[in-house]
Amino acid sequence: MTQETQAGARPNVRVVLFGLMIAMMLAMLDNMIVSTALPRIVGEFGGVNHFTWVVTAYVLGTTVSTPIWGKLGDLYGRKAVFLTSVVIFLIGSALCGMSGSDMLGGVDNGMIELIAFRAVQGLGAGGLMVGVMAIIGDLVPPRERGRYQGMIAGIMAIAMVAGPLVGGFITDNLSWRWAFYVNLPLGGVALLLLITTMHLPKYRTEHKIDWLGAALLSVGITAIVLLTTWGGNEYDWTSPQILGLAGLALVALVLFGLVERRVPEPILPLSLFANRNFALISVIGFLLGFAMFGAMNFLPLYQQTVQGASATNSGLLLLPLMFGMLVVSLVVGRAITTTGRYRIFPIVGGVVMTLGMFLLSRLDVDTSKTMSSLYMVVLGAGMGFLMQTSMLIAQNSVEQKDLGAASGGATFFRSIGGSFGISLFGAIFANRLADSAAGNAFSGGGEGGRMDLEKLKELPAQARELVLGGLADAISHVFLWAVLFTVAVPVLAWFIKEIPLRSSNDAPSDASAEEQAEVALGKAPVA
Repeated sequence: MTQETQAGARPNVRVVLFGLMIAMMLAMLDNMIVSTALPRIVGEFGGVNHFTWVVTAYVLGTTVSTPIWGKLGDLYGRKAVFLTSVVIFLIGSALCGMSGSDMLGGVDNGMIELIAFRAVQGLGAGGLMVGVMAIIGDLVPPRERGRYQGMIAGIMAIAMVAGPLVGGFITDNLSWRWAFYVNLPLGGVALLLLITTMHLPKYRTEHKIDWLGAALLSVGITAIVLLTTWGGNEYDWTSPQILGLAGLALVALVLFGLVERRVPEPILPLSLFANRNFALISVIGFLLGFAMFGAMNFLPLYQQTVQGASATNSGLLLLPLMFGMLVVSLVVGRAITTTGRYRIFPIVGGVVMTLGMFLLSRLDVDTSKTMSSLYMVVLGAGMGFLMQTSMLIAQNSVEQKDLGAASGGATFFRSIGGSFGISLFGAIFANRLADSAAGNAFSGGGEGGRMDLEKLKELPAQARELVLGGLADAISHVFLWAVLFTVAVPVLAWFIKEIPLRSSNDAPSDASAEEQAEVALGKAPVA
């Protein structure tokens, strides 16, 4: 494979980065915004039994598409593929906003339309998340990459907190439809910036798309996401539906592995897993997603029920988490660029994140907002050490031609871990809650059960104290379980080899990792 760089001067990385940050903000922000609009959507469309699919469809589309987008970028060039994903995301956003309108058949089909269009949106979002990381990998050598990826991690932290705030404001003052329409002007700005300023390396290669592998991977991932979403909620874990999904996922993924060994251009090259660093980072990413996305869903619940915060204020109460993650991400990114060292950060991050989860497992009805905020700062700091460092290690461990596949694979394992975490921790929470007085605060058993906050307020003081105590105990129990998964992160990170960060995007030399390290650290002469 030969590589040609487009004519012209070196791209203005900062201008391109601004467009990429907008794109990442869109992908991360959208899910958080929609969560606050869901009650209004259900009120207009009905379909309370299916409203969780508004979220699940987006997650499913994102998870299925991430490894495929990454490989397509490797084959056809990242600029065209990334811009295509932006356009698909914006089309999906516009269609979501029009769901249930007279233009698309009216309110009767509103919920079905919204779920379908959210899947389209998720397909585009998968390309946004993978593309941003891979494009930074094309524009910036590994040695300088930590600083820029730290900025992207900061954007992700801001989106986690800003989403509920923006969503609440839009829903209260405009319409839930603007939770989707707001993407259009922002996406338009990102498109304009990236079309006019982004110039990436071009690759000449004969393309042969692994359509069978893509189909098998999509079937397997879909079955896994549905299994983790429905298991213990819609259906019992031992039900024919769940067991059937488990069997389908197993068969599809086994066939996928067999196919990937035979095709010339695999969607997810299995050879990547022969690379020790990539294999370790994939497992670490899975555990990170498992603990982070699974457990963090319970912080707003604790704030709104036990601490009595409103939906909008609960977003503000997450600011300490964002602060810890943002500051540490920026500092770590700068430190990696300055020193060229990175192995220590996932080790420290795993320890700090485990400490944060343990502190949050101590939450109870008497925990002050100040103390819970300090706990969240610790958790956010641990995430800041890990989020983009793990992506940097994955990218630096592979050749440039596999950069998209590595970025997609790392994002994929984190997403799958989050799906498993949300399911498992939801089951742990529900089981713990059922054994406490707080179980009486749940209503609508045939519809999955929901927390009735107004009912909580109407309870006598003594009864309300018992219910809130049960809630706090169930939530803290989730964080305690999360510790069992996060504690494995620093152990795995210990075995990562510190392959020196290259000062260019050339493929790694044939020298061993140890020889490269000695040269980079000044312990051996450069040939």
